[in-house]
Amino acid sequence: MADPKGFMTTPRQEWPRRPVEERVRDWDEVYVPGALLPIISKQADRCMDCGIPFCHDACPLGNLIPEWNDLVSREDWRAASDRLHATNNFPEFTGRLCPAPCEAGCVLAINQPAVTIKNVEVAIADRAWAEGFAPPRPPDRLTGRTVAVIGSGPTGLAAAQQLTRAGHTVVVFERADRIGGLLRYGIPAFKMEKRHLDRRLEQMRGEGTKFRTSTAVGRDIGADELRSRYDAVVTATGATAWRDLDVPGRALDGIHQAMEYLPLADRVCEGDLEVSPLSAAGKHVVIVGGGDTGADCLGTAVREGAASVTQLDIYPLPQSERDEDTEPWPTYPKIYRLSAAHEEARDLRTAPAAKADARLFAASTLRFTGDEDGHVRALHLVEVDAGRRQVPGTGRTIPADLVLLALGFSGPDREDGLIDQLGVTLDRRGLIARDADFATDVPGVYAAGDAARGQSLIVWAIAEGRAVAAAVDRHLTGAARLPAPIGPYDRPMTA
Repeated sequence: MADPKGFMTTPRQEWPRRPVEERVRDWDEVYVPGALLPIISKQADRCMDCGIPFCHDACPLGNLIPEWNDLVSREDWRAASDRLHATNNFPEFTGRLCPAPCEAGCVLAINQPAVTIKNVEVAIADRAWAEGFAPPRPPDRLTGRTVAVIGSGPTGLAAAQQLTRAGHTVVVFERADRIGGLLRYGIPAFKMEKRHLDRRLEQMRGEGTKFRTSTAVGRDIGADELRSRYDAVVTATGATAWRDLDVPGRALDGIHQAMEYLPLADRVCEGDLEVSPLSAAGKHVVIVGGGDTGADCLGTAVREGAASVTQLDIYPLPQSERDEDTEPWPTYPKIYRLSAAHEEARDLRTAPAAKADARLFAASTLRFTGDEDGHVRALHLVEVDAGRRQVPGTGRTIPADLVLLALGFSGPDREDGLIDQLGVTLDRRGLIARDADFATDVPGVYAAGDAARGQSLIVWAIAEGRAVAAAVDRHLTGAARLPAPIGPYDRPMTA
């Protein structure tokens, strides 16, 4: 604890965002470049180095937060990088994309603004790359064992890096044309520029991990062939089977899933397309779903030049402060938050309710109506109470030329035939069933991430990747050589 009074004398200061009118004209990250480093040491000083660090327990990765906060406050960046990378393979991803459950568990957050843990994390990660603290770490020797990892999202990448560093020969199979999963085609560039992903992939290649793109296991290569060629198979395909909306008018043109829409915008940024075929330019856009994916659609539509953007959230308007009766500290509270995308949509609104939130809370979709050509033109909604019962007399209609469904995901996609060919059992939720060691009921086949856990956070995805790598390594070598995340993994896993 570098400054015993830091939490009393230094107010919370976050990484400032660029002005809205500037950032909506490009796809660069929303934060002011270079503005974080000058403030971050003082922010780390606010950490109280608690005797019981609830932030550590709140993090699925078991990040050693008080330790690297202290090191940053002393500006020992190399040591801070070592402590951070000891538990997190990709802190430059989580520092930008994680909703920071660690901050909700910060002891200071009981009665003051929490330590800016997420900002400290990304500052360490970026400094590590700038100073050369993150070189490739190839193994000293190879074990002669081989592992196939199916899926190159954060779970698959974390598992692959851990297993490669343990000396196994690892091949990552990805059905898309580029590595990264949703990090590549799903997360908008304004939340995380792809150079961070590309840089980490180059490190992994330098360590010996091999990648096979445009290869769908189950279609381009059979699951049986994969099992016969590799000593272990890790299924980390994610939960990409999206939920739909069964209401009248759903078949109209112009209604699309969020994950049909967002990857096209990413491909524009990659240079594959000049303009997205689903561009929101000049359209009245309605996003059904109030989560992070909906917010990603919101920021994307604003940048594409939508005429208007409205996001529907079926949940009621959250309170501005934590409800101690229902969400006591250190649980993660459902409070009113204004993301960068919501800030942009609010500040650019020109309707009479200027500066109003682009979200409509407690709103449920009744039906869609369209024009004579079969294209959607309006969404009909109604307000609902806390029990999701319709409130009489609250029906209204809003214009909609493009509707994006951001309702989450129900489990792994089965179109490629992978699940059926592997012969793994699914649980009652439609997820891959596994035991406490991440093993499925098919010998040598393991499952991790959203495909087995269900839709979750990036920090959970990385934690699952590290944990399944430890389990696979233990299976292949008979020894516990790789660290597995602690904290939440002390609790039983559900099959």
